[in-house]
Amino acid sequence: MRPGTIFGIGLNYVDTIEEMGWQTPAAPYLFPKLVSSVIGDGEAIVIDTALTSRVDWETELAVVIGETARDVPAAEALGVVRGYTVAQDISARDLQETDGQWVRGKGLDTFCPLGPEVVPAAEVPDPQQLAVRTWLNGAPVQDGSTKDMVFTVAELVAYLSSYFTLRPGDIVLTGTPSGCGDFRTPRMSLKPGDVLVSEVEGIGRLTNPVVAKA
Repeated sequence: MRPGTIFGIGLNYVDTIEEMGWQTPAAPYLFPKLVSSVIGDGEAIVIDTALTSRVDWETELAVVIGETARDVPAAEALGVVRGYTVAQDISARDLQETDGQWVRGKGLDTFCPLGPEVVPAAEVPDPQQLAVRTWLNGAPVQDGSTKDMVFTVAELVAYLSSYFTLRPGDIVLTGTPSGCGDFRTPRMSLKPGDVLVSEVEGIGRLTNPVVAKA
């Protein structure tokens, strides 16, 4: 899969906001995810230890836009969705903190696994009733549900379309539930040799090994 624009949404699960100790945003918190960061199912997440030492996981429901859309009301927004896939929004937390904005922290090469396939929207009657889970080396680390989103899929698509023209192949990453490594005590980070499994109920399961940059 080689998408168009990738729109990331931060702080979109109630339990994640509580876990991080942040305030609930009044509007969706947007950031870009670079197309050069995209890899597929089975491909390796590459960690460059010269750039980052706090690499974290975030399993997310990804929305694939199916038609050109601008100023779409929320009541009609699911009509422009082609389908859904699984995303892993890999994040370099130390770079996020250093920069303030999130382009480097979210956009490094291999930091956006997507797949394994796009499930047509017609096969997902309610995108707000899906379990979102992550396993690290076989151990469960995230177990949430899209019902806990602050802004629904329809609201996110409508909001984005009020500012930008959405085009076929664009991707919306909808946020992640609690259980990320950087907010645990003690903190956990991905390391070479790990295997990360990301799942959204009814959509699929994405598996990615973690390796060091050669």
